Amino acid sequence: MESGIAKQLIDKIYEKRKAAALDLEKQIRDCHQAGDQRRISQIIDQLVEMFSNNVNPLHIRNGGLIGLAGTAIALGVDIAPYMEKFIDPLLDCFVDPENRIRYFSAECLYNIAKVSKGEVLVYFNQIFDALSKLAADSELSVKNGAELLDRLLKDIVAESASVYIPLYPETEKVRDERKDPRGVLVSYPDGIVDQDHLGGKKAFSLAHFIPLLRERIYVVSPFTRSYLVSWINVLDSVPELELISYLPEFFDGLLKYLSDPTEDVRVATETILADFLREIRDVSIVRRQLDEQAKGQTPAESLRHIDVGEKEKLPELTLETSEKVAFINDNEQASFDGESLSKDDNASAATDDRNIGAWIPGQGVKVDYAAIVEILIQQLIGEHDEIQQSTALKWLAEFLIFTPDVMVPFTPRFVPAILPNLAHHVTMIQHAAIRTNKLLYGVIQNLPSPVEVSRPPTTEKPIPRMMRSPTPSAAKQSTVSSQEAVSPADSPTVPTSSLQRQRTSVDMSLTPRASDMIPSILPQASGPSRPHSPVSFTSQNASNNMAASNTLTSPEEADLFDYQATVNELTIQFLSEFEETRVAALKWLIMLHQKAPKKILAMDDGTFPALLKTLSDSSEEVIKHDLQLLAQISSSSEENYFKAFMMNLLELFSTDRRLLETRGSLIIRQLCLNLNTEKIYRTFAEILEKEDDLEFASVMVQKLNIILITSPELADFRKRLKSLETRQDGQALFTTLYRSWCHNAVAVFSLCLLAQAYEHASNLLYIFADLEITVQMLVQVDKLVQLIESPVFTYIRLQLLEPERYPHLFKCLYGLLMLLPQSSAFISLRNRLNAVNSAGFLHIAPKPAPGPLSTRSKLAREEIKWQDLLLHFRTVQAKHEKARRQAMGTDTTSYSDFLDHEKQEGSGSQAVERVDRPPTVGRAPLRRRLAGVGLFHL
Repeated sequence: MESGIAKQLIDKIYEKRKAAALDLEKQIRDCHQAGDQRRISQIIDQLVEMFSNNVNPLHIRNGGLIGLAGTAIALGVDIAPYMEKFIDPLLDCFVDPENRIRYFSAECLYNIAKVSKGEVLVYFNQIFDALSKLAADSELSVKNGAELLDRLLKDIVAESASVYIPLYPETEKVRDERKDPRGVLVSYPDGIVDQDHLGGKKAFSLAHFIPLLRERIYVVSPFTRSYLVSWINVLDSVPELELISYLPEFFDGLLKYLSDPTEDVRVATETILADFLREIRDVSIVRRQLDEQAKGQTPAESLRHIDVGEKEKLPELTLETSEKVAFINDNEQASFDGESLSKDDNASAATDDRNIGAWIPGQGVKVDYAAIVEILIQQLIGEHDEIQQSTALKWLAEFLIFTPDVMVPFTPRFVPAILPNLAHHVTMIQHAAIRTNKLLYGVIQNLPSPVEVSRPPTTEKPIPRMMRSPTPSAAKQSTVSSQEAVSPADSPTVPTSSLQRQRTSVDMSLTPRASDMIPSILPQASGPSRPHSPVSFTSQNASNNMAASNTLTSPEEADLFDYQATVNELTIQFLSEFEETRVAALKWLIMLHQKAPKKILAMDDGTFPALLKTLSDSSEEVIKHDLQLLAQISSSSEENYFKAFMMNLLELFSTDRRLLETRGSLIIRQLCLNLNTEKIYRTFAEILEKEDDLEFASVMVQKLNIILITSPELADFRKRLKSLETRQDGQALFTTLYRSWCHNAVAVFSLCLLAQAYEHASNLLYIFADLEITVQMLVQVDKLVQLIESPVFTYIRLQLLEPERYPHLFKCLYGLLMLLPQSSAFISLRNRLNAVNSAGFLHIAPKPAPGPLSTRSKLAREEIKWQDLLLHFRTVQAKHEKARRQAMGTDTTSYSDFLDHEKQEGSGSQAVERVDRPPTVGRAPLRRRLAGVGLFHL
């Protein structure tokens, strides 16, 4: 430059430097008109040396910056070929420790960008990165200057970023040297020419900018965050750029801004996220509409429309198409419309906008749903702020509304992310989780049921029992050891083939079966309330194939849902400390089993032990739903599986006596509501009859008997037992129950009262005299007397008014009276009998001759072998007494001799047949009688 200008340009006075810059501007303009490019280049090099050398005084550096600004103003857009010389040194000044250097460098770049327009976009990444640092500058003047430059760049990007192509070889070279990550998320459709790679590259590349944004998005400064959100908003406002396609690249960092302490950042972030969600919804709706239109077209129309549609996809990557749409004249448009209408015979011009070349917002835009959903799931299973979790749940709920087909493959991942939040302490999160769970439940429920695949035939016998051997042969030791044998893999009788179920494709090494996890996890139920689910590749596989899953048919849609993986995740939720979560998991399993009863939750599935263990839950609501599911599984399975369920339930009661005491009645009553009562009681009776644990058998029979007598759910079942003389199936049922009820003397006596077999009941009382009358037995008799005063036995109290018809009823009740000590129950029963006697209904009369009026037991004597039942009762009670004596260590006789003696005693049945005197007992020394209690006869 001229020496005078150079001297004034480094003057310490600002006004002189400004005047020198104006003179330099005139000199540059003259050189440009003369075509002296070499001198202009030398002047620029001289200016760069002035402001980039840190050892230069401040006024020299400022002179170089103001001189460069004047040079740019003189050259105008022709400054572009020289940008490579000064852009990097100029941006280095943005981080200079001197405030005035930072300010003047921003001012200089402002003037350069203003005259170069779109050419500066080639260096957008470098400028954006430098400006992000100035946005958080501590000096107010520097920050204001950066805001002016930032506003100018936003205007340039919004105006020309999608269409501007560099005009100079120098800027083209810079553009070509950058490595654009092609296809970061958006793949080019087949047949589309990539103009960015064939001589048509634009100055601005969104694909080149996204990696920088992904790196900077995790800053913590609120000023820089505001700067980034504002730029995201600008880029999203340019329709041709389709920033929504790159959303997963910066979505995670953007969600963190929701918890920023600055309100302006939070509000701006919420606004831009709402815009993104609206765009995704619009794109999804357009995609669905186009798919529906394509299905209704002929093959030729479909191919032609696909060709037209693909030319309109990704306008920022297809320059020729965008230019054609922007600059096509009216005549060409009219002729195109005419050709389209003539080819379609004027049939679809009004219904398909693509026939006339109209642009539909969202058409051709690719959204990576899988990556977005994966980020949302991570917000729910990790330690994130509450606002982030609620926002993630709201997004998932919206996705389930407008693109449910995309969400179906992610269901196994959603379960551990949504269900634990159903009981969240923050109301906002809880309500969002409830809504999301309801929507997901509805989507899966509305899926078509899977096609049942016939399982290969197996020659192995189905599993009769899962936690212990089918025929109990061990004593108490085997019962205790079976507490930990929950998994079917621990049972030696489990066939391998029965555990191999057909599943959809899933990486089971990362998503273990519940049968492998539940037994080891259950003892640690007091641990973390929200266990993280093992990361599976379900969402990743869905991500790779998401393009193919956008258009679904019904069979394919059914295959997208992985039943087994979902069941495994739901089973893990049984360990949650929240009742709402456990109930929701069971409701899900009930629904899934209704949809695919042959595909999941079979008796040989590993989930079954976990369902049994859930019966020990502290929540009554959880137990009810668990029983509903177990009943549902049993009703859809084979008969031997139902018996296995009953055996496992009894095993659970045997190992967990507290469960039997606190929840046993609820469990059995709920089962009777959901399954056939007779089937349940008959199966229980058959199992308990052969039970080796005599003490448990007695307790269980007592519990079943109380439920039988008092439960309103079993009213019809009780009516069947009262009709022994008319219904043969009732007689068979009575016999089955009787043989099992013999484990408890009072229970079998009450069963006879319920069935109105009074004569047999009175015969049982003679045997009671030979039994050891324990305190526990007296307590049961006391409860029976209270039950006789209840509405259930109203008919017995009324039958006391007919002594001729029911003579043995009085023997039964007086027998109970004689067994009882002087207690409240004794007084109650005595008052009842005295009331009948005082009314004149009870009188001593000769024994009536056999006639048409006889007892129920005599009418049914041919069908029911009463003597065999009495012998069976003696035998069972002898076992109980022998077991008690062995437990006390007072027995000296062998067990076989004891049973032989019982059989010999039972062979003398003449003593039992006579009801007017007590039977002869040959084992009096071995038994202990209660003082003051004797036998009686009328």
